Amino acid sequence: MKRLPLALLCATLSLDVLAAEPTPNLPPPGIVAQILRTNPGVRAVDSQIPVEQANRSRLEAGDYEWTLLLGGQQRRVNPTSGPDDRFQEWNGDLQRQVRLPGKAALDSELGSLGVHQAEKRREDAEHEAARNLLKSWFTWLKEGAAVAQWETEVALLKKQAKAVSRRQELGDAARLETVQGEAALAQTEAQLAQARGRRDTAAEDLRRRYPDLPLEEQKRIVEPPALKGDAEEWITAIVQHNHELGLAQGDVHQSRVGVKRADSDRLPDPTFGLHLASERDGEENIIGAYVIINLPGGARRAKADAALAEAEAANQREAAAMQKVTAEAASLYQTARAARISWQSASQAATRLAHAADMTARAYQLGEGSMIDLLAARRIANEAQLTARVSQLEALESGYRLRLDAHRLWDFSPGDQQP
Repeated sequence: MKRLPLALLCATLSLDVLAAEPTPNLPPPGIVAQILRTNPGVRAVDSQIPVEQANRSRLEAGDYEWTLLLGGQQRRVNPTSGPDDRFQEWNGDLQRQVRLPGKAALDSELGSLGVHQAEKRREDAEHEAARNLLKSWFTWLKEGAAVAQWETEVALLKKQAKAVSRRQELGDAARLETVQGEAALAQTEAQLAQARGRRDTAAEDLRRRYPDLPLEEQKRIVEPPALKGDAEEWITAIVQHNHELGLAQGDVHQSRVGVKRADSDRLPDPTFGLHLASERDGEENIIGAYVIINLPGGARRAKADAALAEAEAANQREAAAMQKVTAEAASLYQTARAARISWQSASQAATRLAHAADMTARAYQLGEGSMIDLLAARRIANEAQLTARVSQLEALESGYRLRLDAHRLWDFSPGDQQP
């Protein structure tokens, strides 16, 4: 390490910093993962997975059980002469309905698909929680940026008010200019108070929703990077990982298996039974076997038709989900791209208007301008700088949202890795 040139050493350290912080201005990924895992909404959906696992076991076992029927009777015989003959008798049946071949496999598949859908819903809930966290986090950052900008403007107006007051004492400025400066300062302080209120509200919202989230002040906001890849690449990635579409596709698969299962029920399952009986106090013993077969009717046919109609509805819902997800992905890409361009324009405008305000201030000091002109220039420059700050954060947020939906940010699913 001592033999490395200084430039190479600095470059190496810079790379280490970038590797340690792949998502600047965001909370640490480890904390985000913990927050998402413990989110009440995610845990509520996660609790449904054991329900579907138990339902899968039920389907695999089947609803048919052994049935035992026991009965007793007394037989009385009236002979032509003599007393009546009385005999104690009993009978019993043991029977069970049996699923025909193929039905058990379909039931098992339906159970597995139910578990798969529950897991998908859990992933969808985690993704929605991540979206809400990202949105709330940037709301807080933008309100904080507004506070920082108004604090800068207040400090500048205070310095200017002192200078004008000093000039008035020296007889170089009118009382009106002092009043105008103080009024501008009061207005700016009011704007600062409002901005602080919005920032504190956003911070309190984060604390209530995500108690483990550290609200550390961001000393520097990075420049939003240019998007890598064209629109089709991003749309394809988002569609591929979209949970809403995945759930719709799972519903289609589930409904198709349901059609097969309902169609198989058109042929009723038989019931096999064993019959035992003892008559005339055991003088006659009976053993026999039987089969019960239900005769199919219109209800079974209607059930199969309903399953087929539901499958068609699931196909339409999948098509609608594909259309919606594709449109939203394209819109998200265009929003992220336009947000970066907007920030660049806002940044250039803020720089030029700040330079114009500085020139107006120098002109005022030389007696070539009025206080009204100076305050107007400062107000316009401040608004431009505030717009540039907010635009920078909006562009950064749009880029992160695009990465989040493409599963290139905060993807904590087992086996998945963030590029």
